[in-house]
Amino acid sequence: MRTRVKICGITRSEDAQAAARAGADAIGLVFYPPSPRCLSLEWARQLASEAPPFVTTVALFVNPAAAEVYTVLERVRPAMLQFHGEEDPVFCAQFGVPYIKACRVKPGVDLLEYLYPFSGAAGWLLDSHVEEYGGVGESFDWSLVPDERIRPLVLSGGLAMGNVASAVRRVRPWAVDVSSGVESAKGIKDAARIAAFITEVRNADV
Repeated sequence: MRTRVKICGITRSEDAQAAARAGADAIGLVFYPPSPRCLSLEWARQLASEAPPFVTTVALFVNPAAAEVYTVLERVRPAMLQFHGEEDPVFCAQFGVPYIKACRVKPGVDLLEYLYPFSGAAGWLLDSHVEEYGGVGESFDWSLVPDERIRPLVLSGGLAMGNVASAVRRVRPWAVDVSSGVESAKGIKDAARIAAFITEVRNADV
């Protein structure tokens, strides 16, 4: 199986193009104001319009108001939504757009119990439990990932060129999601790091 790759926290046109050229399947656009990668509607719309064919645009939210999501859908037109907060299944499903639901992993959290109510999601994303809701380069204990999966699993949290191959071989996720692991500074992606990251994923697929 080919592990899919999403490059999240895109803030520049050149980074989106570098991700696409390197073979990324998706790019993530952040709409969480505390994040240094948060985009204005106008700039997000521009980035989304520049995405080449067959590269999926994903809009990421953390505990948004429904009106915020509807505005992004109308103005930016992402192909998929990604919810990283405490949103409930009814909230996530109301927009009529495929969505990914994230769970922040820490010892004592029953991942399946948390995620089963989101059986209508396109996929489940596992991320590190950090104050900033991701994007800080911290990984979690991959042994906590359940073997049982009723939805495609997206692995995130602290992935980078040096560990993503091990992560793919250990967890065998449907996809991996990276942000800070391919950056030279917060919100600034590095084309060489993106290419190296995706090469490592492909090597692990063999």
